[in-house]
Amino acid sequence: MILIVPIGRVDDTVLEEVARFVENYYSRFGLSTKVMPEIPVEPFSSAFNPMRRQYLGRVFLPTLAGFLKKVGGKAVLGVTEVDLYEEGLNFIFGLANPSLRSAIISLRRLRPEFYGERPDEELLKERAIKEAMHELGHVFGLNHCPNPRCVMHFSNSILDTDLKGPLYCPACEEKLSKNLEVLM
Repeated sequence: MILIVPIGRVDDTVLEEVARFVENYYSRFGLSTKVMPEIPVEPFSSAFNPMRRQYLGRVFLPTLAGFLKKVGGKAVLGVTEVDLYEEGLNFIFGLANPSLRSAIISLRRLRPEFYGERPDEELLKERAIKEAMHELGHVFGLNHCPNPRCVMHFSNSILDTDLKGPLYCPACEEKLSKNLEVLM
């Protein structure tokens, strides 16, 4: 099972769409998804950098990993609206830690309105699915891919996210399949 945990208030339709897509893909490996109840952002206040007005992404991962111990499952994905960063980077769309089997994505910079465009819920869902699949790929042992259409291609900007597809290229899918055989 892949657990999906909203951190703070997250649009239910986005969560449902991400969970549906992830389950449709990962069901071939015997994995289902379960959307967990929302957890508050406040316990992660130590991750907030007031100068940047962003949260340090890695701080969320151990808490998310705790869900695997409590509920069970093979991976956990946090979804939040707060803006995330990592040291040395201006921002991140998401982050994963394979050893913790946990990942997080932020919807903040996936929203078209962040870039001064009109809100577009379908585009937001598409971007969220891509980032969820990307970070889960990392959880399951995949690295960045040079193929700009592969979901494992690194997104340096939202343009990269929009260019790539939501699925793994054949080479990444083969590696993912082997990695999941060992995990299962």
